[in-house]
Amino acid sequence: MKRILSVLLALAMVFSLAACSGGATTMTMGTGSPTGTYYAYGGIVGQYITNNAGIKVNAVSTGGSKDNIQGIDAGDYQLGTVQSDVMHYAWNGTRSFETDGKIETFRTVAGLYAEAVQLITVNPEIQSVADLKDKKVSIGAPGSGVYFNAMDVLAAAGLTENDVKPQYQNFDESADALKDGKIDAAFIVAGAPTPAITELAMTNANTRLVPIDGAIAEKLMKDNTFYSVYNIPANTYKNQAADVTTVTVKATLIVSADADEDAVYKLTAAIFDNTEAISKEHAKGTELSLKNATEGLTVPFHAGAAKYFKEKGIEVNAG
Repeated sequence: MKRILSVLLALAMVFSLAACSGGATTMTMGTGSPTGTYYAYGGIVGQYITNNAGIKVNAVSTGGSKDNIQGIDAGDYQLGTVQSDVMHYAWNGTRSFETDGKIETFRTVAGLYAEAVQLITVNPEIQSVADLKDKKVSIGAPGSGVYFNAMDVLAAAGLTENDVKPQYQNFDESADALKDGKIDAAFIVAGAPTPAITELAMTNANTRLVPIDGAIAEKLMKDNTFYSVYNIPANTYKNQAADVTTVTVKATLIVSADADEDAVYKLTAAIFDNTEAISKEHAKGTELSLKNATEGLTVPFHAGAAKYFKEKGIEVNAG
């Protein structure tokens, strides 16, 4: 009898805990570096989902886009923030996923904000992408998202990796090398303003953004549908007197393809029904819109997200 009572008591405790939690779903969100935008912004978005969708979101620090896609594939994460071009590579098994092979176990929730392809120089001779020929240019780590963005821009300008003197550096290394006069220009792909560029502009009056526009941008977007035009507003950086036109990929929220449709509908609503509040907590929240959420993304949307956008009058490709 005592054993039966113990079992009944244990069962009662389990049901009590379930009732207290309301049967809430828990999702882990892969973001990025603790000092990066993905982690800070992901934490805020996760909190709005937790508070408004009944889904507890744990935002964790990761190595970024590729890690997040692979983490969802492995079942370690259910949500992730990624660059739209990197998820395109994963879906098609190209570029940074050429060796690993295609991954189709994730779906799009929504585009969040622009990650501008920023070409930075301190060399007055560099006024256009074409002027990079024979110059020392940081093009990102081999196989990284920045590397492939740089390759795309160079190709659109009729240049190759061999036409420049390539340096394979991350954001901070690029900024330091520019500051020390070791390189002429660097590709940095991130939301603007980017801290590494802001710091450089504060210490070097020659710091400039080189436009990626006109025929180069048109060819780039024709060959790669995940790019779109983007204007970096005047005064984003010190001594930047005018808007600078470039191209952008999107920071995008993705979800496991196996996630429950109703849960994904609710988490999508939790974000886009609270855009004003989110924008007050993080500057990138000002870029949340139905248009940005649904345009220029090549991977199919999750059915739950597609349902939300359909209610708002926007049809997206779901699969």
